[in-house]
Amino acid sequence: MFGFLKRKVRDVFSPVDGQVVALESVPDEVFSQKMVGDGVAVIPVSNLFTAPIDGVVSKIFSTNHAYSIKSSKDLEVMVHIGLETVALEGKGFTRVAQEGDEVKVGDVIIEVDLAYIRDHAKDIITPIIISDESDVKAIEKNLDIVKSKDKIMEVS
Repeated sequence: MFGFLKRKVRDVFSPVDGQVVALESVPDEVFSQKMVGDGVAVIPVSNLFTAPIDGVVSKIFSTNHAYSIKSSKDLEVMVHIGLETVALEGKGFTRVAQEGDEVKVGDVIIEVDLAYIRDHAKDIITPIIISDESDVKAIEKNLDIVKSKDKIMEVS
C-alpha cells in the first residue's frame, strides 16, 4: 500500500568468527570516531576472513591487511584486519581472492596467522566499515558472539 515507505534493507555478515563490539570501542580514533565510516568491529578468533556481502572484491591492499567488497546494491564494506597492521608489510597475511573476483558471503578473501598478528600488531580487533560512498540511511547493529556468515548489521 505505501510502497514508497518500504526501505531497502541489506544485510552485512561477519567476515570472521569472534565477538562483535561497538566501533566506538576500537582503540584507534580513525575508526572509533567513524572518520572512515560507520560499522562495528569483531575481535576475531579464527584465521579465515571472508566476504561480508555478495559482490565484487573492489580493493585488497598490497599488504593484505584490509579489503573491500562492493555489492550491486550501492553498498561497499571494508574489512580492516587488526590495527596498525599495515606496518607488518604483509607478514602474517595470505591473499586467497583477487581484486575483481565475484564473491558470495562466506567466501575466503584473506587467511591470517592470528598468533603472529596478535604478537606483532597494535591490536587484532577488526573494524567492518560501511564505506562513505554507500547509499546508507541507517545501520542496525548486532553486538554478539558470531561465526563467519552470521548477520552483524542491517543497512537501509
